[in-house]
Amino acid sequence: MIVITGGTGKLGSAIVEQLLRRVPAGQIGVSVRDPERAGVLAGRGVRVRRGDFADPGSLAEAFAGASQVLVVSTDSTGETAVAHHLAAFEAARAAGAGRVLYTSHQGVAEDSVFAPMPDHAAAERHLASAGTPFTALRNGFYASTVPLLLGRALETGELVAPADGPVSWTAHADLAEAAAIILAGEGGFDGPTPPLTAPAALDLGDVAGILTELTGRTVRRVVAGDDEWVSALAGQGVPAAQAGMLLGMFRAARRGEFATTAPDLETLLGRPATPLRAVLRDHLEQAV
Repeated sequence: MIVITGGTGKLGSAIVEQLLRRVPAGQIGVSVRDPERAGVLAGRGVRVRRGDFADPGSLAEAFAGASQVLVVSTDSTGETAVAHHLAAFEAARAAGAGRVLYTSHQGVAEDSVFAPMPDHAAAERHLASAGTPFTALRNGFYASTVPLLLGRALETGELVAPADGPVSWTAHADLAEAAAIILAGEGGFDGPTPPLTAPAALDLGDVAGILTELTGRTVRRVVAGDDEWVSALAGQGVPAAQAGMLLGMFRAARRGEFATTAPDLETLLGRPATPLRAVLRDHLEQAV
């Protein structure tokens, strides 16, 4: 039994879909906070059980009989995130899983200025010391983040954001397929994987150029001061803590924390990775 946490989330659900192409549904289980949302999966033969990182006791039943557990990292940060991940790892070990997998990040680092990266480092450190075989999927930065950074660029022709740096923007669909390939035993890694990224690292200047090509309208990259940008977010009602975390992403990018790329994702997929241009094109088509 392969159990995937967050089986109704954006990444988790895509992994399940890819896994269903490779193994029988009866060998797949999902651990979800709200089983009712997974009714379609249950109808297809996937085992659905309630599991909540914040309620460690619920994970014993969710993970029961698992040969592998894939822990999809939480959206929380800091002590909450670390506690949630460790609870899931311990529950997987207690359930007798032969391997624990975890969706880490290409930029994992204890000294990163982007809050989720030290959390990933803590998770990997725990997995390495726990004794159970593990795989940390060092995924590239999700390309779906880019549309969230555009602001009013498509209306004003100006992509306004703090100074940044190149980022290995990588599509959810590619990372989901890679995870399914690894879970199905078609390609294995012990410990942290190499960076699973698209082959190019692009900054927001590159993004502005892509938008210009796709829309036929000039989009210019405008660099905003850090304080100015955070103040603008506050004026839009964004909580200070969230604004600070987002600024950390830009600070980390300009330190080069997300610039590393590697060919391993494309090798796993047996095809080219999805370029950011395709992700942005799909976003524009859906916005019409």
